[in-house]
Amino acid sequence: MKLNTHLQLLIAGSTLVLSSLAFSQRGGNIPELIPFPMEFETSREHYDYLLDHYEGGVTHDFSSVPQWPGLWNAGGDSGVRSNALFKDEDGEIRDGVLTPEYKAAWEYRLNLGDQAFNAGVDYDRLTTCEPAGLPRWFMEPYIREFLNTPSYSLWHNDLGNDTRRIYINQEHINIDGTHFAAGDSIGFWAVDEELGDVLVVHTEDIYPADFFRGTPPTSNQAETVEIWYEWWDAENDMIKIAVNVYFYDNLMLQKPVDLVYTYQYRQDMIDAGFRIRYWECAQNNNTYLTFDEEGRPNTQYRLPGEPGYVDPRGVPTTRNPDLPQGLTGQEKNPVFDDAFDFVF
Repeated sequence: MKLNTHLQLLIAGSTLVLSSLAFSQRGGNIPELIPFPMEFETSREHYDYLLDHYEGGVTHDFSSVPQWPGLWNAGGDSGVRSNALFKDEDGEIRDGVLTPEYKAAWEYRLNLGDQAFNAGVDYDRLTTCEPAGLPRWFMEPYIREFLNTPSYSLWHNDLGNDTRRIYINQEHINIDGTHFAAGDSIGFWAVDEELGDVLVVHTEDIYPADFFRGTPPTSNQAETVEIWYEWWDAENDMIKIAVNVYFYDNLMLQKPVDLVYTYQYRQDMIDAGFRIRYWECAQNNNTYLTFDEEGRPNTQYRLPGEPGYVDPRGVPTTRNPDLPQGLTGQEKNPVFDDAFDFVF
């Protein structure tokens, strides 16, 4: 049975119609996998349905597990970047999407200042070293790698060391008793008759965060169901990775929403020699917040030479108090230091 053909399925006494694979211009040339099945009350019910639909999925070894090598960056999305998911054509907040409490919280955020603030320019969680986390991870514009193995997938985003781990054919485990920036993700591989290899993912235990800067906040009850697959973008003649994300959050949303994201292959960056490096949050030690008379936050930066500035490249006398002062070879960035002899 195909997931993406016109079918009528009985789920808890309700009829669910699944659409054929279509294309959408919502935020760029992106595919639509299926419309959101409103009959699922919880993300786990949704995930278990897909697990049953695909008859438990398939088990891969290292020779058969789908590989998405190379570098990729986020492409089109289905209305997050434009806020079309939450606002109508007139720029008004849509009715029936956000709960009253979270609608009021977003209005509070929007009313704090001008459009620059609304876009997250004056304040962004990232400037205080918070990770992007989910759901923002899906559309961060930076470079990422997708590494798949038979037992887990390891997906790196070069922003903030924001790495996701998807544990294949396993159950959720949370021995920490708390939530996490990227949550806890499990999944299974399957073969769809139209899409080919798909990876179905379920994520729970997610930090409260944002879809992106300037969007409504999410709550600590957020959970996702995701369907990942390779997609050929015929219009642009390129291979992409696509994902349909079903987002559940009973504190934030009146009803679950579905989102589509794509990622495009970046051979140009591979050719240029780009490599994902460790994101050192110490770079943000020089970031701090101020508040104006109206309570509006504004991100400020201490510049080299200013009081309180912390050299993120490392100075032996301040960063390594357990070593002799002036020990040779302790500079963090000798190439930069040799090339640019800045004096502050």
